[in-house]
Amino acid sequence: MGEEVMKNVTWIFTIVCFIIGLMLAIQFQSTQEPVIRDTRDIRELRREMLTEQERRQQLNNEIEKAQTLLLQYERSMDNREEDVTLVLSQQIDQLRNDAGLEPTHGEGIVITIDSLYNDQFVGQARRSPSSEVLRYLVNELNIYGAEEIAVGTERIITTSAFRDVNEITYLNNRRLPPLPLQVHVLTNKSESLHNHMVVSASVEYLEIRGFSVTIDQVEEVEIPGYDQTRRVRYMEEVKEG
Repeated sequence: MGEEVMKNVTWIFTIVCFIIGLMLAIQFQSTQEPVIRDTRDIRELRREMLTEQERRQQLNNEIEKAQTLLLQYERSMDNREEDVTLVLSQQIDQLRNDAGLEPTHGEGIVITIDSLYNDQFVGQARRSPSSEVLRYLVNELNIYGAEEIAVGTERIITTSAFRDVNEITYLNNRRLPPLPLQVHVLTNKSESLHNHMVVSASVEYLEIRGFSVTIDQVEEVEIPGYDQTRRVRYMEEVKEG
């Protein structure tokens, strides 16, 4: 009987030690693997939220346009007095406007970028900001409600790109003019966009780089059309049969 009791005690002790060891191992592993937390600040989170809201609004606008166009086609088919060609012509004009091929105007803001220092004493050329800085500025304008943007006389469209060539900034494969450089922005929320850009990170970044930035809210801003030939890549005509 004594030996059986000792065996039972040994088994119980072994099981208890195993459980304690397993718990210690789990606790040690949990302390070795720190919890990964989201370290983004509130400005970054707000910026991402605004971007997602903008995408959602764009999708809603596209759905509304498609429904309106479908209704026009149905009416033109039912009512022969309305020419289908007219509907197609209006749609082509709308597509050209959406693609940025036609000039436009309306309320907005004008951003003037100039040198913060007197170049005569500093010895620096009056060159435009780098592509990185201008790209940062355009991204923030889009986030805060810009509808159309022109840098200098160059219209920004979906295929536009800033490039640096020998320390000279190019947009749409054209050299940007020297300072002062004006950025024209069309928006129906000019006051809100103006207030956001005055305290924006991109403006602060420009000032750190040695540029002065003036932002004016205007009732009428002219946006030129994109005047180059758009090249279509990765798409080809599908022939019948």
